[in-house]
Amino acid sequence: MSVRSAAIRKSGKPPHSKKQTTQTIFRGKVFSVTRHAAIEPGGVPVVRDVVHHRGSVAILPVLEDGRIVLVRQFRLAAGDYLWELPAGTLDRGEIPRAAARRELAEETGYRSKSWRKLLECFPSPGFLDERLTLFLARNVRPGEASPESDERIEVQTFGTEQWQAMIRSGQIQDAKTLVGLLYWNAG
Repeated sequence: MSVRSAAIRKSGKPPHSKKQTTQTIFRGKVFSVTRHAAIEPGGVPVVRDVVHHRGSVAILPVLEDGRIVLVRQFRLAAGDYLWELPAGTLDRGEIPRAAARRELAEETGYRSKSWRKLLECFPSPGFLDERLTLFLARNVRPGEASPESDERIEVQTFGTEQWQAMIRSGQIQDAKTLVGLLYWNAG
């Protein structure tokens, strides 16, 4: 049994690290980076650089006929165009459902009155504290998109066989999109 499992079993809560020092390395518009010296559970001393992010949302928009809406845009970090679920960062003080509604309308023009939270996850918890909330938007209907000035977004709909083939062929590589589609498909 791991130290974490033993600690959770004993207290009912997961163990936390004890931070000894914290130093801000970078502060940007969307995230900051902090270097933490800490003692992790089990007494292990560590130095970790953590990217702090206020959180994000992703939306699985489903049309009445079962097709889903994906967006395609260039991602500098990946160096390529990626097919993705519509998604975005929470504005300061914004709750996830409001951010999901805003992002779906901005990026695609689609809107929905039927929303359900599917899951929350940490996209890359080894160095990033971002919590992503995934929503299902059913019976979406088209409208006018209003992307941000630096966004060039292509919007397209796909049937189940199409997006499953895109996953198998490597055309869908974005993690939040893979998680969302596979979770929904398993459902």
